[in-house]
Amino acid sequence: MLFSPSTQRRRLQLQISERRLVLMAGDVLAVLFSVTIALFVWSVVARTAFDFEFIFPRSHWYFILTGIWLLLASANDFYELRVAASKRATYRHLILITLQMVVLYLIVFFFAQPLALPRLFILYYAVASFLLIAVFRLLNPALAGWISTRRRVLIVGTDWAAMTMIGAIGRHAHDVYDIRGVIAELDDTLTDICDVPVVGRGKDIARLVFTEQISELIVTSTREMSKDIFQGVMDAYEQGATIVPMPLLYERITGQVPVEHVINNWAVVLPIDGGSIFNPYQTLKRILDILISLVGALAFLVLLPFIVLAIKLDSPGSIFYSQERMGLNGHTFRIYKFRSMRADAEAKTGAVFSRQGDDRVTRVGRFMRKTRLDELPQILNILRGDMSIVGPRPERPEHVKRLTEKIPFYRTRLVIRPGLTGWAQVRYNYGSTDEDALMKLQYDLYYIRHQSILLDLNIILRTVGKVIKMSGV
Repeated sequence: MLFSPSTQRRRLQLQISERRLVLMAGDVLAVLFSVTIALFVWSVVARTAFDFEFIFPRSHWYFILTGIWLLLASANDFYELRVAASKRATYRHLILITLQMVVLYLIVFFFAQPLALPRLFILYYAVASFLLIAVFRLLNPALAGWISTRRRVLIVGTDWAAMTMIGAIGRHAHDVYDIRGVIAELDDTLTDICDVPVVGRGKDIARLVFTEQISELIVTSTREMSKDIFQGVMDAYEQGATIVPMPLLYERITGQVPVEHVINNWAVVLPIDGGSIFNPYQTLKRILDILISLVGALAFLVLLPFIVLAIKLDSPGSIFYSQERMGLNGHTFRIYKFRSMRADAEAKTGAVFSRQGDDRVTRVGRFMRKTRLDELPQILNILRGDMSIVGPRPERPEHVKRLTEKIPFYRTRLVIRPGLTGWAQVRYNYGSTDEDALMKLQYDLYYIRHQSILLDLNIILRTVGKVIKMSGV
């Protein structure tokens, strides 16, 4: 029996992307109001009329500060719903973003020509934006209660992918999704999956969508669906339920591609848009690489004498360390670093991953690794085109060969240039095992599928944060 959607009143429930858009829109409005308030205070202090002639020459601040806000907010996970659901986490991130914005402005102000930038304007803006965004985030659920309603979902499938999806929702999106049950095959005898009850079979899906007001079916089965399940899914779709494959939802809420659950489905691991001669991304990325590398080269020249002296005084051996790595399309190249380990570090072990607390690392090397200073010579690799600023970290050919045989789609990392930093480096702790390599691959594949200048800038900002925190290993 089919149930007509006209016989029920389905409550509006926003998807993850739509909820993030609502948060973003509210923040942008708060930023625009804050710029207006800051300009008004500026005019009062300067004893100038607050009119069009005063505002128009300074209207660029609306665009500049909105762009900076969105970039810093994205880099600090301000639109992750697990952060938005916690007021404590929200205000902690808001304070951090505001401080970062003020520090960024002060740095630019210091290097700018005298009187090129206003002195106290940014302070007025910082106070106003903090208060307005804090109030918006505080009142948001009360202003639009239906926005905060969790989406009621059914998990279709009882395999390993179903368990993975339930776990991912519990960790990353429990405030967004309300799992009402699991749909099993006719011959399946399970009664629950990860404490979520099995509530029916394919023939029950349409009834459950109606009675439980289900918004979404998450199809986790990696094998061909039975006729019973397929018909139930189609009936639910006709009622207005959204049908979402597990790999796509997993990617959306975790920032990873679940390589263990896509079998041979290359469509979910390769770039979404593919390559195009009309896409300016690669050109813009190369320009960004060169500009950042030139700045890095200046830092390299300034720091070089001090680093050379420290390495020489700490342990015998060369200053630089060169190693073969695998890059774009599997071509090998030599990567350059400041030596951070003993000169005989691999004499007995051969090629192995570095690990937490590695006793082969020297005292100076430990500091350089925490601050990423040991990676500074790779600027040469970037200028030569071996590497990019952002991309999967290049691995040694021995590791690539072993991991390609062990981990599905591992060689996909080689379809783009490797990077000095990457999505895996800013989202996952340092790894030293093959299991860690699998986790990092899932992040790398997400980056490969979603490459953009904004994502690159996001990763660069996150990397700067990690360097300041000295969170390297």
